[in-house]
Amino acid sequence: MPAKPPTQRQLQGRAAENAACQFLTAQGLQLLEQNFLCKLGEIDLILMDGQTLVFAEVRFRKNPNFGGAAASVTPSKQRKLQRAAQVYLQRCGQTPACRFDVLAMTLDRNSQLICENWIKNAF
Repeated sequence: MPAKPPTQRQLQGRAAENAACQFLTAQGLQLLEQNFLCKLGEIDLILMDGQTLVFAEVRFRKNPNFGGAAASVTPSKQRKLQRAAQVYLQRCGQTPACRFDVLAMTLDRNSQLICENWIKNAF
């Protein structure tokens, strides 16, 4: 059975993750992995910022109502990310300094994805 084509929402999410990745690498971070998936959750981007391992959650909202993109990282989502990060760290066998960042992506006037807010050490 062929795989289902991605939904419009999934395509927008991938585009936001790619734009966030480009933004972060332009800031000097080094991409290690994109879309790390394990049974406990998914991490959008895993990067190195100097000696610090960064687990980045990318959020995109067309509409800023209901708190916007950054506010959508609920305590439940934070716990899932932390559990997935523990799995990643166990697999790589290292325990470097780590942080969790949130990137709130939005569309500019030309409908280009941009990083509206980069929250380092978000939780």
